[in-house]
Amino acid sequence: MILVTGGAGFIGSNLHAALAADGREVVVADWLGHDGQKWRNLANHPPTQLIAPEQLEAFLEHDMRITAIVHLGAISETTATDADLVWHTNVTLSQKLWHWCTERRVRFIYASSAATYGNGAAGFDDEFSLPALRRLKPLNLYGWSKHAFDLWVAGQAAEHARMPPAWAGIKFFNVYGPNEYHKGKMISVVKVKHDEVRQGLAPRLFRSDHPAIADGQQARDFIYIDDVVAALKFLLSVPELRGIYNLGTGVPRSYADLAAAVCRANGVEPRIEFIDMPANLRGQYQSYTAARMDRLAGIGFNHRFHTLEEGVSAYIRNHLLKADSYL
Repeated sequence: MILVTGGAGFIGSNLHAALAADGREVVVADWLGHDGQKWRNLANHPPTQLIAPEQLEAFLEHDMRITAIVHLGAISETTATDADLVWHTNVTLSQKLWHWCTERRVRFIYASSAATYGNGAAGFDDEFSLPALRRLKPLNLYGWSKHAFDLWVAGQAAEHARMPPAWAGIKFFNVYGPNEYHKGKMISVVKVKHDEVRQGLAPRLFRSDHPAIADGQQARDFIYIDDVVAALKFLLSVPELRGIYNLGTGVPRSYADLAAAVCRANGVEPRIEFIDMPANLRGQYQSYTAARMDRLAGIGFNHRFHTLEEGVSAYIRNHLLKADSYL
């Protein structure tokens, strides 16, 4: 049985659907809320058991069937400001689950983030060592909290502390795909631009706040959710697992490319409108990300990723243009 924290969320519900299709039993730890949206992520694939996050510790004290934990639950808003809550949720809980997996000899996979790389000045190398990690400078509270846990894990390794028998931290880059509709302002740019196009508008992009980067040429490593799920399933099965790994495509693409792909998937001619970047994002905005993917490939993940155009087309045509857009 696999426990997925944040299992009703975007990545979690997609992973759960894939595991359920394989006949795996999944316990989901998450809140469904009162807005009538998040439960729909699980509607087509009800989990074996659903528990509230505040019940997680009590559940783990008594359930002996868990063989792996995929810890995706977190406060992921890049504009979050409650530092105490972010630390408790993103660091303290992660440490507790790490210790539980160590004691019970259970595989542990947790979500880190590409936000740990900050502005990219130190590169996007997922080398797992304290010196390498200490070079990184996240730009916001969310990225810092994920970085803090990565550093703690690296410290455990450096001190030769007891660790889970198999474990991995995953630095997710810009993931998009179905079941993200509950995310509010953190929803993917693909979905936002699709909605604009369906309203008859030109996709709107932020003007660059970096003098060396032209408007629309800010670039990110966009990865389709199906590729993320393929990687997570691989990590749940690979015998030897120990380290922090990037999870992107390795190919940065511009926001102008993304806007054009969204337009074409909707059958309209590409066009763009540029708007000023909000003040609360200036100085905290990653204008470039690109995952180095050789370490994940080095442990046997040989996978052909969707191109940006393929992923955007699959998302829009197979989900967003359907009456039921959920997975």
